[in-house]
Amino acid sequence: MTLTRENKIEEHPCFNKDVMHTNARVHLPVASKCNIQCNYCNRKYDCINESRPGVTSSMLTPTQAVEYLRALNLTMNNLKVIGIAGPGDPFANPIETMETLRQCHEAFPDKIFCLSTNGLELEPYIDEIADLGVTHVTITINAVDPTITAMIYKWVRFDRHVYRGETGAEILMKRQLACIPKLHKKGIIVKINSIIIPGVNDKHIPEVARVCKELGADIINCIPMLPTEDTPFETIGEPDKAMIFRTRTNASAYLPLMGHCARCRADAAGLLGKDLKDLNVLLKEFASRPDIATSGRPYVAVATNEGLLVNMHLGEADRLSIYEETPNGYKMIERRKTPTSGSGDQRWIDMAHLLHDCRALLVSGVGENPRVILESCHVHLIEMTGLIDEGLEGIYKNIPIRSISKKEASGCGRGKCGGNREGCA
Repeated sequence: MTLTRENKIEEHPCFNKDVMHTNARVHLPVASKCNIQCNYCNRKYDCINESRPGVTSSMLTPTQAVEYLRALNLTMNNLKVIGIAGPGDPFANPIETMETLRQCHEAFPDKIFCLSTNGLELEPYIDEIADLGVTHVTITINAVDPTITAMIYKWVRFDRHVYRGETGAEILMKRQLACIPKLHKKGIIVKINSIIIPGVNDKHIPEVARVCKELGADIINCIPMLPTEDTPFETIGEPDKAMIFRTRTNASAYLPLMGHCARCRADAAGLLGKDLKDLNVLLKEFASRPDIATSGRPYVAVATNEGLLVNMHLGEADRLSIYEETPNGYKMIERRKTPTSGSGDQRWIDMAHLLHDCRALLVSGVGENPRVILESCHVHLIEMTGLIDEGLEGIYKNIPIRSISKKEASGCGRGKCGGNREGCA
């Protein structure tokens, strides 16, 4: 059955409060990386008592996500909505996101598909997500003033560069706002999420609603900030009821309100505010299953300078260390010489052959061409800085990898590195 625009709104529990107790949704945690750092966000993982974006018990590959979805669909006859909301940003992980959408749309064409994003890198994919059946997109827009926006984000990473302050704010805002009319033109329902941050943007959110309404947004969700430990905003108190009421009332002069948000986790499944019991157990079960694309690939390659840290850009690495999982931990079994530079894309094709038995490659940085070529050959590229063992644990156990980033990296900006000595955020 083909749903009309009105039916899509009526069936989605986030857009229609009347069905929040009858229609279930699932978020598939396939997008691990993020391209911005919010001052209220700490993507801490695997705490079953937390219900907020950025939290998940396990990560899934696209193939694992579809198998997990099949199992949920057998037990949940009211599953209506399939979403991707992190734990990072879907379009900071476009390969994983788009492949998940392709497989899910093929397997469940009758479901409603939605995405939640910061909008920074959404625009190039709007036509494709529309073709893949995405009918609802949520964009988190916390301000439409660069001065206020700069207060909310520590950095914005775009086009392989890290931007801070109002420069980063301008880039983020421009790209967010450009998406709204393009989504609207495709018939995609647009929800704006705005986090109410006392003393920062609480009085500004109605202006966000006004601007987004003019661009074609359909609804706004004004979410009280939840103070989180180890973030710049941890000492800002949660907005009180009066502030929430005032902000929502003023914003509703421009856009209809969603007032029943459950601050969903990136791995939520079930009814809003009433997720399935033992969900994390089921999720971990499917995350631990072999991925068809990586079966027969027991090893992981690492770009490392000294054998302790993931700390080399793929283009700089003349050798890759190959690791395997053993009953006593992770063991380096050999070092493989990488193809020499100068042959263009052929170098990455040759590297894919070199890593034919590796399911993943840990690097501190990688260009777009090698990423696309290696990913197409089922070598999963993971950019991180930190301990090799933490990266290997994430791959073999299918748990999110928390990169350790040095703010003042001693080698940044020296030698072959093109950085600015501020570290790779």
